[in-house]
Amino acid sequence: MPQSPSFGILTAPMQVDYHDILRVWREADTIPEIEHAWLFDHLMPIGGDPDGPILEGWTLLSALAGQTERLRLGLLVTSNRFRPPALLAKIATTVDIISGGRLDFGIGVGSRPSHPLARREYAAHGLPFHDSADATAGFDEALTVIRRLWTESEPFDFAGEHVQLTGAFGNPKPVQRPHPPIVIGGRAKATLRVVAEHADVWNIPGGDIADAISRSALLNSYCAEIGRDPATITRSIFLPVAYDHPDTTRHAITEALEAEFTHIVLGLSDPYPDHVARWVADELIIPNTP
Repeated sequence: MPQSPSFGILTAPMQVDYHDILRVWREADTIPEIEHAWLFDHLMPIGGDPDGPILEGWTLLSALAGQTERLRLGLLVTSNRFRPPALLAKIATTVDIISGGRLDFGIGVGSRPSHPLARREYAAHGLPFHDSADATAGFDEALTVIRRLWTESEPFDFAGEHVQLTGAFGNPKPVQRPHPPIVIGGRAKATLRVVAEHADVWNIPGGDIADAISRSALLNSYCAEIGRDPATITRSIFLPVAYDHPDTTRHAITEALEAEFTHIVLGLSDPYPDHVARWVADELIIPNTP
């Protein structure tokens, strides 16, 4: 049976302040057609003024979790390069508790080496930037220990090539059981193999529908290799919103739904117009729902 579509918004926390985002999220929280809301995870702007303001994603998400009641919420997506996985598991658990069990745990390998504005934030914050193969292997280990910390009832040790833990234990556990849904973002082949192993939702960050369809088929093949039903992974896509050309965005949504991408994240550019969440529902979501 086809999965019913769900729609959400993304407000990148750069070149804006807290109250700009809070206004949009509070409005969206009152609009049933908008089911989820997202931030991203960067430490320096990747658009606009490179020295402009940007807020840290998880602390902002925690604040927004306490200011909303209904929306599912998350980061699209957390960079696994920024925080040790056991610490990230604790942060995510805290947000799930604050939100009353509304966290969707979005995570990815981390910034593309080809994006200079993303790359610079590592040097600026004293963070290592390993090559893609190394980062992807560490990503798989990180997800393994995060899930164990969320679910296991006794302390454990973990001796991986990239992650080493002694006496690791997560207490309290997330509200959601067995754990918050895991949303993995990315399109690289190595990432899709991790998606097949760990994800509840796969998000592709972009609006090239032909590429999205091709990558979805590749994910299906990786699921088959490990004996997983590919239908157990919800397909998600990020689509930028064109305020001045809503027909363009409506067409992109229609294409995505026809390609069986049922989890739609609509990216809002700043500055956010007054009542933008209501506009998104009326102009973009309702015309694409039965």
